[in-house]
Amino acid sequence: MEPGNNTRDSEFLLQGFSEDPELQPLIFGLFLSMYLVTVLGNLLIILATMSDSHLHKPMYFFLSNPSFVDICFTSTTIPNMLVNIQTQSKTITYTSCITQMCFFFIFVELDNFLLTVMAYDRFLAICHPLHYMVIMTPWLCGLLVLVCWILSVLHALLQSLMMLQLSFCRNLENTHFFCECNQVVQLACSDTFLNDMVMYFASVLLGGGPLAGILYSYCKIVSSIRAISSAQGRYKAFSTCASHLSIVSLFYGTGLGVYISSSATRNSHSSATASVMYTVVTPMLKPFIYSLRNKDVKSALRRFFGGQL
Repeated sequence: MEPGNNTRDSEFLLQGFSEDPELQPLIFGLFLSMYLVTVLGNLLIILATMSDSHLHKPMYFFLSNPSFVDICFTSTTIPNMLVNIQTQSKTITYTSCITQMCFFFIFVELDNFLLTVMAYDRFLAICHPLHYMVIMTPWLCGLLVLVCWILSVLHALLQSLMMLQLSFCRNLENTHFFCECNQVVQLACSDTFLNDMVMYFASVLLGGGPLAGILYSYCKIVSSIRAISSAQGRYKAFSTCASHLSIVSLFYGTGLGVYISSSATRNSHSSATASVMYTVVTPMLKPFIYSLRNKDVKSALRRFFGGQL
């Protein structure tokens, strides 16, 4: 039987976390709760930055964009998983799987690029404060976000087109709860060398490049903060970066954990569990980190709710 002839009719079986029927309501309730917290938390950040004139600054413009991306990011995977649990069906069609991977790539790369842009924003604000408002104009802010979108979409299209070149058999088992690219490539019946090379170089360029930019920005930021004479001035300068630095550590730390887990334990549920930290827990924690570690955001949320918080 030629596997390529059946590719478009293939269905992937998303095994998820457990096949025990008694655990399904618990898993459904847990992921539904995390999804709602993620959506509501990030939506509050967006509404606060849009409605409060005190937050109409480049820093908070860039903050609202990752919040929107995180809502879309989690919506790419979690709703489909919840529907599968409710319908007791773990299958996903070939077309739906490719579509899910395409949007997953778009939003994960957007998160990656936007974190880099936010690091550049903090670099300008702390290292070049006198030129900050001259350089970081609304036009440049919009352009930077647009470039992030363009790069993310192009990368997602490249990965999707590469995936379309592969041939699959029928009823393929995927240990994840969504169509994770590495897992899907391993299920292909055809040669995956070119896909592996594209994924490798994309990871190095699109992952390592932005990370290098973030590290460079923070090296300059640390040098500038150390040059500030007063302790209060150093604390104030560092506090503007604390939330972003926390998110960077969480984002790249969990991403590295997923990569190591999937490489070390293929065909194991442990890699799916590690993916939860990356795809669900991190977007859920971001609004709490931004609001708890940023006085301006906390004040904006209080004003948004009329002083009830």
